[in-house]
Amino acid sequence: MARRTGRSRSPHSAAPARNPECPCGLAETYEMCCGRFHRDEAKAPTAEALMRSRYSAFVRRDEAYLLRTWHARTRPARLGLDAGTRWTGLEILGTTEGSAFHSTGTVTFRASFTGGSLHERSRFERVGGAWMYVDGDFLD
Repeated sequence: MARRTGRSRSPHSAAPARNPECPCGLAETYEMCCGRFHRDEAKAPTAEALMRSRYSAFVRRDEAYLLRTWHARTRPARLGLDAGTRWTGLEILGTTEGSAFHSTGTVTFRASFTGGSLHERSRFERVGGAWMYVDGDFLD
């Protein structure tokens, strides 16, 4: 007679549990990473964190978050996100300033999508303690 243990047995054909990593590329789950910013439970502590959360918002087509984190001076009335765009990855290429000790910062990144990529240097400002996207320059 086999001895029973407290471990449950699952069939070998069962799919492994999926760890829903955040679209921004960090190893945290979306819920613990950018999701908390999207739900307005916390503010991005750095310009880079805001950039990553905005990329995740593009992936998830969260127009409200993108507008909420866009500086009022340069924010458009609406975005009209293309539902056909499939974002496939984010690479942070460099940052200047943008920490808790700064009022401005830049993040240079490459965001890939099916069929191409977007290379940009984005500018950020702190407004009332919160990082806001101001604008950016397309590179190459």
